[in-house]
Amino acid sequence: MQQSIAAPVVRWWMVLSLALALTGPALAQAQVHEPVREQPIALPTPTGSIAGTLALPSAAGRVPVVLIIAGSGPTDRDGNNAAMRNDSLRLVATALADAGFAAVRYDKRGIGASFAAAPDESALRFDAYVDDAAAWIAQLKADARFTRVVVLGHSEGALIGMPAARRAGADAYISVAGIADGIGVILRRQLAGKLTPGLAAANERILASLESGATVTEVPGPLMGLYRSSVQLYLISAMRYRPVEEMAALPTPMPVLIVQGTTDIQVGVDQAQRLKAARPDATLAILPGMNHVLKAVPADQVRQLASYNDPALPLAPQLAETIVGFLRGLAAAQR
Repeated sequence: MQQSIAAPVVRWWMVLSLALALTGPALAQAQVHEPVREQPIALPTPTGSIAGTLALPSAAGRVPVVLIIAGSGPTDRDGNNAAMRNDSLRLVATALADAGFAAVRYDKRGIGASFAAAPDESALRFDAYVDDAAAWIAQLKADARFTRVVVLGHSEGALIGMPAARRAGADAYISVAGIADGIGVILRRQLAGKLTPGLAAANERILASLESGATVTEVPGPLMGLYRSSVQLYLISAMRYRPVEEMAALPTPMPVLIVQGTTDIQVGVDQAQRLKAARPDATLAILPGMNHVLKAVPADQVRQLASYNDPALPLAPQLAETIVGFLRGLAAAQR
Protein backbone atom coordinates (compact mmCIF):
# COMPACT_ATOMS: atom_id res chain seq x y z
CA MET A 1 0.00 0.00 0.00
CA GLN A 2 1.36 3.44 -0.90
CA GLN A 3 2.19 5.82 1.90
CA SER A 4 2.33 9.58 1.43
CA ILE A 5 5.92 10.72 1.71
CA ALA A 6 4.66 13.96 3.25
CA ALA A 7 3.28 12.16 6.33
CA PRO A 8 6.27 13.08 8.55
CA VAL A 9 5.71 16.77 7.94
CA VAL A 10 2.13 16.77 9.17
CA ARG A 11 3.36 15.18 12.38
CA TRP A 12 5.87 17.87 13.26
CA TRP A 13 3.84 20.89 12.15
CA MET A 14 0.31 19.85 13.03
CA VAL A 15 0.80 17.96 16.28
CA LEU A 16 -1.67 20.26 17.98
CA SER A 17 -4.41 19.98 15.38
CA LEU A 18 -4.11 16.22 15.24
CA ALA A 19 -4.34 16.09 19.02
CA LEU A 20 -7.51 18.15 18.87
CA ALA A 21 -8.93 15.72 16.34
CA LEU A 22 -8.32 12.91 18.71
CA THR A 23 -9.43 14.31 21.97
CA GLY A 24 -15.64 44.78 7.83
CA PRO A 25 -17.51 42.55 5.31
CA ALA A 26 -15.14 40.38 3.34
CA LEU A 27 -14.12 41.69 -0.02
CA ALA A 28 -14.92 38.39 -1.71
CA GLN A 29 -18.36 38.22 -0.11
CA ALA A 30 -19.53 41.82 -0.27
CA GLN A 31 -20.13 41.93 -4.01
CA VAL A 32 -21.61 39.84 -6.80
CA HIS A 33 -18.82 38.63 -9.10
CA GLU A 34 -18.51 36.95 -12.43
CA PRO A 35 -17.66 33.24 -12.12
CA VAL A 36 -13.96 32.58 -11.63
CA ARG A 37 -12.36 30.66 -14.47
CA GLU A 38 -10.24 27.73 -13.34
CA GLN A 39 -8.01 25.54 -15.48
CA PRO A 40 -5.30 22.94 -14.90
CA ILE A 41 -1.68 24.03 -14.84
CA ALA A 42 1.39 21.86 -14.32
CA LEU A 43 5.07 22.18 -13.51
CA PRO A 44 7.23 19.58 -15.30
CA THR A 45 10.10 18.18 -13.21
CA PRO A 46 12.65 15.41 -13.84
CA THR A 47 10.71 13.05 -11.56
CA GLY A 48 7.20 13.86 -12.74
CA SER A 49 4.62 16.60 -13.10
CA ILE A 50 3.52 18.84 -10.22
CA ALA A 51 -0.22 19.45 -10.66
CA GLY A 52 -1.92 22.76 -9.96
CA THR A 53 -4.97 24.92 -10.61
CA LEU A 54 -4.89 28.36 -12.21
CA ALA A 55 -7.75 30.69 -11.20
CA LEU A 56 -8.22 33.56 -13.61
CA PRO A 57 -10.27 36.75 -13.24
CA SER A 58 -13.10 37.26 -15.68
CA ALA A 59 -11.56 40.40 -17.16
CA ALA A 60 -9.29 40.02 -20.17
CA GLY A 61 -5.68 41.19 -20.33
CA ARG A 62 -2.43 40.63 -18.48
CA VAL A 63 -2.71 40.46 -14.69
CA PRO A 64 -0.51 39.79 -11.66
CA VAL A 65 -0.44 36.18 -10.45
CA VAL A 66 -0.15 34.90 -6.88
CA LEU A 67 1.55 31.54 -6.27
CA ILE A 68 -0.10 29.94 -3.22
CA ILE A 69 2.03 27.40 -1.32
CA ALA A 70 0.13 25.06 0.99
CA GLY A 71 1.04 24.10 4.53
CA SER A 72 2.60 20.98 5.99
CA GLY A 73 1.98 17.29 5.61
CA PRO A 74 -0.42 15.92 3.00
CA THR A 75 -2.21 19.27 2.70
CA ASP A 76 -3.34 19.70 -0.90
CA ARG A 77 -3.72 22.75 -3.12
CA ASP A 78 -7.14 23.58 -1.59
CA GLY A 79 -5.90 23.45 2.02
CA ASN A 80 -7.36 19.98 2.66
CA ASN A 81 -6.11 16.51 3.53
CA ALA A 82 -7.58 13.14 4.45
CA ALA A 83 -8.23 14.31 8.02
CA MET A 84 -9.81 17.68 7.25
CA ARG A 85 -11.59 19.66 4.56
CA ASN A 86 -11.97 23.40 4.92
CA ASP A 87 -11.15 24.64 1.37
CA SER A 88 -9.17 27.53 2.87
CA LEU A 89 -6.70 27.94 0.01
CA ARG A 90 -9.34 27.44 -2.67
CA LEU A 91 -11.30 30.28 -1.06
CA VAL A 92 -8.20 32.49 -1.06
CA ALA A 93 -7.61 31.81 -4.77
CA THR A 94 -11.25 32.57 -5.56
CA ALA A 95 -11.13 35.83 -3.60
CA LEU A 96 -8.01 36.89 -5.48
CA ALA A 97 -9.54 36.09 -8.87
CA ASP A 98 -12.73 37.93 -7.87
CA ALA A 99 -10.57 40.99 -7.19
CA GLY A 100 -8.80 40.82 -10.56
CA PHE A 101 -5.70 38.76 -9.74
CA ALA A 102 -4.74 35.33 -11.07
CA ALA A 103 -3.82 32.64 -8.54
CA VAL A 104 -1.97 29.34 -8.86
CA ARG A 105 -2.23 26.72 -6.15
CA TYR A 106 -0.65 23.28 -6.41
CA ASP A 107 -0.25 19.88 -4.79
CA LYS A 108 3.31 19.59 -3.49
CA ARG A 109 5.24 16.57 -4.74
CA GLY A 110 4.02 13.40 -3.04
CA ILE A 111 0.58 14.88 -2.38
CA GLY A 112 -2.70 14.50 -4.27
CA ALA A 113 -2.29 14.63 -8.04
CA SER A 114 1.48 15.17 -7.60
CA PHE A 115 1.99 11.88 -5.75
CA ALA A 116 3.97 10.25 -8.54
CA ALA A 117 6.56 13.05 -8.59
CA ALA A 118 7.81 12.13 -5.11
CA PRO A 119 10.90 10.10 -4.31
CA ASP A 120 10.97 7.40 -1.66
CA GLU A 121 10.32 8.79 1.82
CA SER A 122 13.96 8.33 2.83
CA ALA A 123 15.09 10.43 -0.16
CA LEU A 124 12.78 13.40 0.43
CA ARG A 125 14.38 16.68 1.54
CA PHE A 126 12.83 20.02 2.42
CA ASP A 127 15.01 21.56 -0.28
CA ALA A 128 12.90 19.76 -2.91
CA TYR A 129 9.85 21.78 -1.88
CA VAL A 130 11.88 24.99 -2.14
CA ASP A 131 13.22 23.95 -5.56
CA ASP A 132 9.69 23.26 -6.82
CA ALA A 133 8.37 26.60 -5.58
CA ALA A 134 11.29 28.43 -7.23
CA ALA A 135 10.58 26.56 -10.48
CA TRP A 136 6.91 27.58 -10.31
CA ILE A 137 7.95 31.22 -9.90
CA ALA A 138 10.28 30.99 -12.90
CA GLN A 139 7.57 29.39 -15.02
CA LEU A 140 5.01 32.03 -14.11
CA LYS A 141 7.49 34.85 -14.70
CA ALA A 142 7.99 33.51 -18.23
CA ASP A 143 4.23 33.32 -18.87
CA ALA A 144 3.12 36.27 -21.01
CA ARG A 145 -0.30 36.32 -19.34
CA PHE A 146 1.13 37.69 -16.10
CA THR A 147 2.63 41.07 -15.24
CA ARG A 148 4.26 40.09 -11.94
CA VAL A 149 4.57 37.08 -9.63
CA VAL A 150 3.76 37.29 -5.92
CA VAL A 151 4.41 34.38 -3.54
CA LEU A 152 1.90 33.61 -0.77
CA GLY A 153 2.91 30.89 1.67
CA HIS A 154 0.57 29.51 4.31
CA SER A 155 1.92 27.84 7.45
CA GLU A 156 4.87 25.65 6.38
CA GLY A 157 4.36 27.06 2.89
CA ALA A 158 5.53 30.42 4.27
CA LEU A 159 8.91 28.91 5.10
CA ILE A 160 9.12 27.20 1.69
CA GLY A 161 8.17 30.44 -0.05
CA MET A 162 10.86 32.73 1.40
CA PRO A 163 14.00 31.10 -0.05
CA ALA A 164 12.11 30.30 -3.26
CA ALA A 165 10.98 33.92 -3.67
CA ARG A 166 14.51 35.17 -3.09
CA ARG A 167 16.14 32.68 -5.43
CA ALA A 168 13.67 33.02 -8.31
CA GLY A 169 13.19 36.78 -8.06
CA ALA A 170 9.53 37.03 -7.10
CA ASP A 171 8.07 40.54 -7.14
CA ALA A 172 6.63 40.36 -3.62
CA TYR A 173 6.14 37.93 -0.75
CA ILE A 174 3.22 37.26 1.61
CA SER A 175 3.47 35.16 4.78
CA VAL A 176 0.18 33.88 6.20
CA ALA A 177 0.38 32.11 9.58
CA GLY A 178 4.12 31.55 9.14
CA ILE A 179 6.45 30.66 12.00
CA ALA A 180 9.48 32.61 13.18
CA ASP A 181 10.96 29.90 15.40
CA GLY A 182 12.80 26.92 13.98
CA ILE A 183 11.10 23.57 13.54
CA GLY A 184 12.77 22.10 16.63
CA VAL A 185 11.42 24.91 18.80
CA ILE A 186 7.92 24.41 17.38
CA LEU A 187 8.06 20.67 18.03
CA ARG A 188 9.15 21.22 21.62
CA ARG A 189 6.37 23.72 22.18
CA GLN A 190 3.62 21.58 20.65
CA LEU A 191 4.70 18.45 22.55
CA ALA A 192 5.19 20.22 25.89
CA GLY A 193 3.03 18.60 28.56
CA LYS A 194 1.89 15.80 26.24
CA LEU A 195 4.72 13.32 26.94
CA THR A 196 5.72 11.30 29.99
CA PRO A 197 8.97 12.43 31.63
CA GLY A 198 10.85 9.55 29.98
CA LEU A 199 9.49 10.32 26.53
CA ALA A 200 10.08 14.05 27.03
CA ALA A 201 13.74 13.34 27.78
CA ALA A 202 14.01 11.07 24.72
CA ASN A 203 12.31 13.70 22.57
CA GLU A 204 14.83 16.34 23.67
CA ARG A 205 17.76 13.98 23.01
CA ILE A 206 16.50 13.21 19.51
CA LEU A 207 15.72 16.83 18.63
CA ALA A 208 19.11 18.03 19.85
CA SER A 209 20.83 15.41 17.69
CA LEU A 210 18.79 16.22 14.58
CA GLU A 211 19.37 19.94 15.06
CA SER A 212 23.11 19.24 15.10
CA GLY A 213 22.77 17.33 11.82
CA ALA A 214 23.18 13.82 13.25
CA THR A 215 20.65 10.99 12.91
CA VAL A 216 19.74 8.77 15.86
CA THR A 217 19.29 5.01 16.10
CA GLU A 218 17.34 4.73 19.35
CA VAL A 219 13.77 6.01 19.05
CA PRO A 220 11.09 4.94 21.57
CA GLY A 221 8.05 3.31 20.00
CA PRO A 222 5.60 6.15 20.83
CA LEU A 223 7.91 8.63 19.04
CA MET A 224 8.56 6.46 15.99
CA GLY A 225 5.89 8.22 13.94
CA LEU A 226 7.80 11.48 14.36
CA TYR A 227 11.38 10.29 14.19
CA ARG A 228 11.54 6.99 12.29
CA SER A 229 14.81 6.54 10.47
CA SER A 230 13.33 7.20 7.02
CA VAL A 231 12.29 10.77 7.91
CA GLN A 232 15.25 11.91 9.97
CA LEU A 233 17.24 13.29 7.03
CA TYR A 234 14.15 15.19 5.91
CA LEU A 235 13.83 16.75 9.36
CA ILE A 236 17.53 17.63 9.41
CA SER A 237 17.18 19.34 6.04
CA ALA A 238 14.13 21.30 7.24
CA MET A 239 15.86 22.38 10.45
CA ARG A 240 18.56 24.11 8.42
CA TYR A 241 15.96 26.68 7.33
CA ARG A 242 15.51 29.32 10.02
CA PRO A 243 12.43 31.46 9.33
CA VAL A 244 13.72 34.69 10.87
CA GLU A 245 16.94 34.44 8.86
CA GLU A 246 15.02 33.66 5.67
CA MET A 247 12.80 36.68 6.22
CA ALA A 248 15.80 38.94 6.81
CA ALA A 249 17.44 37.56 3.65
CA LEU A 250 14.63 38.63 1.33
CA PRO A 251 15.92 41.37 -0.98
CA THR A 252 15.31 44.84 0.45
CA PRO A 253 13.33 46.13 -2.55
CA MET A 254 10.90 43.19 -2.31
CA PRO A 255 7.59 44.26 -0.70
CA VAL A 256 6.59 41.92 2.14
CA LEU A 257 3.25 41.36 3.89
CA ILE A 258 3.00 39.34 7.12
CA VAL A 259 -0.52 38.20 8.07
CA GLN A 260 -1.46 36.49 11.34
CA GLY A 261 -4.75 35.73 13.07
CA THR A 262 -5.30 36.23 16.78
CA THR A 263 -7.18 32.95 17.35
CA ASP A 264 -4.68 30.70 15.57
CA ILE A 265 -4.07 27.82 18.00
CA GLN A 266 -1.07 26.54 16.04
CA VAL A 267 0.90 29.74 15.38
CA GLY A 268 0.83 32.67 17.78
CA VAL A 269 0.87 36.40 17.08
CA ASP A 270 4.36 36.54 18.59
CA GLN A 271 5.64 34.61 15.58
CA ALA A 272 4.41 37.28 13.17
CA GLN A 273 5.86 40.00 15.37
CA ARG A 274 9.27 38.32 15.28
CA LEU A 275 9.12 38.00 11.50
CA LYS A 276 8.31 41.71 11.35
CA ALA A 277 11.31 42.48 13.57
CA ALA A 278 13.50 40.58 11.11
CA ARG A 279 12.13 42.68 8.25
CA PRO A 280 11.20 46.11 9.69
CA ASP A 281 9.91 47.48 6.37
CA ALA A 282 7.38 44.66 6.02
CA THR A 283 3.66 45.34 6.44
CA LEU A 284 2.30 43.50 9.49
CA ALA A 285 -1.44 42.70 9.56
CA ILE A 286 -2.84 41.12 12.74
CA LEU A 287 -6.38 39.97 11.98
CA PRO A 288 -8.70 39.71 15.00
CA GLY A 289 -10.50 36.37 15.26
CA MET A 290 -8.79 34.55 12.37
CA ASN A 291 -7.58 31.02 13.05
CA HIS A 292 -5.00 28.78 11.36
CA VAL A 293 -7.33 27.67 8.56
CA LEU A 294 -8.12 31.32 7.84
CA LYS A 295 -11.66 31.28 9.20
CA ALA A 296 -13.27 33.59 11.78
CA VAL A 297 -13.40 31.34 14.84
CA PRO A 298 -13.05 32.15 18.56
CA ALA A 299 -10.30 30.52 20.62
CA ASP A 300 -12.62 27.70 21.66
CA GLN A 301 -11.40 24.13 21.20
CA VAL A 302 -14.71 22.70 20.01
CA ARG A 303 -15.37 25.46 17.47
CA GLN A 304 -11.75 25.46 16.33
CA LEU A 305 -11.90 21.72 15.60
CA ALA A 306 -15.20 22.12 13.76
CA SER A 307 -13.76 24.86 11.53
CA TYR A 308 -11.00 22.56 10.26
CA ASN A 309 -13.73 20.49 8.63
CA ASP A 310 -16.17 23.17 7.48
CA PRO A 311 -15.64 24.17 3.82
CA ALA A 312 -18.85 26.22 3.93
CA LEU A 313 -17.39 28.56 6.54
CA PRO A 314 -16.16 31.68 4.70
CA LEU A 315 -12.72 33.24 5.01
CA ALA A 316 -12.13 35.57 7.94
CA PRO A 317 -13.62 38.94 6.94
CA GLN A 318 -10.40 40.98 6.76
CA LEU A 319 -8.15 38.45 5.02
CA ALA A 320 -9.08 39.07 1.39
CA GLU A 321 -9.21 42.83 1.95
CA THR A 322 -5.73 42.80 3.47
CA ILE A 323 -4.12 40.73 0.72
CA VAL A 324 -5.89 42.52 -2.12
CA GLY A 325 -5.03 45.91 -0.63
CA PHE A 326 -1.37 44.91 -0.54
CA LEU A 327 -1.48 43.69 -4.15
CA ARG A 328 -3.16 46.85 -5.36
CA GLY A 329 -0.53 48.88 -3.54
CA LEU A 330 2.15 47.09 -5.56
CA ALA A 331 0.48 48.14 -8.79
CA ALA A 332 0.14 51.74 -7.63
CA ALA A 333 3.82 51.87 -6.60
CA GLN A 334 4.93 50.78 -10.06
CA ARG A 335 2.98 53.44 -11.94
